[in-house]
Amino acid sequence: MRHLKAFRKLNRTSSHRSLMLRNLVTSLLEHERIETTVMKAKEARRIADKMITLGKNGSLHARRRAASVLMKKSVVQRLFDEIAPRYEKREGGYTRILRVGYRKGDGAPMAFLELVKEDVKEKKKKTGKKSTKKASAKSAAKGTSSKTEKKAVKKPASKKAATKKAVVAETPEEKPDKAVEPEASEPKQSEAEDSSKSEDKGKGKKAGN
Repeated sequence: MRHLKAFRKLNRTSSHRSLMLRNLVTSLLEHERIETTVMKAKEARRIADKMITLGKNGSLHARRRAASVLMKKSVVQRLFDEIAPRYEKREGGYTRILRVGYRKGDGAPMAFLELVKEDVKEKKKKTGKKSTKKASAKSAAKGTSSKTEKKAVKKPASKKAATKKAVVAETPEEKPDKAVEPEASEPKQSEAEDSSKSEDKGKGKKAGN
């Protein structure tokens, strides 16, 4: 269980530790960047974030609370006038720790503690992406359905063309039959002539008798 471990003692008494951290936070808000050990930077960052939150509040009570922690009145004024308005759209995370190596002598890990200067980027809504994807899917579905309808409309036309071609192909075959019909009628005419000649001969015989 993590009892009596709310913060790092940093091998110092409570009075020494509080004054050291107050001094670190005052220097951070004055210069916006300090170099210290990683453990001290992590402890000072907690207090610095609270001071910037008080600066965003802007009330007289918040100003007096910040003045009770910071060591200089000019830094209190700068906190409420310059630094706090910079983070109006940011909810926490006003500082960052950058490790820079180890200190010569005792080998303590060193780091830069600095204020964040980048503006907050607004996150895009995920619903818009989903709606665009749905819209694109619907448009694609409509496009495919329209293409299939066009193809379905064109198919009867192709059938008609096929029937026309079949009719055109059949007509040349019928022409020889029509040409043959007169040839078949010629024997009929010759038979009629023969019968008429025979009748004339019979009449001539009767007349001679």
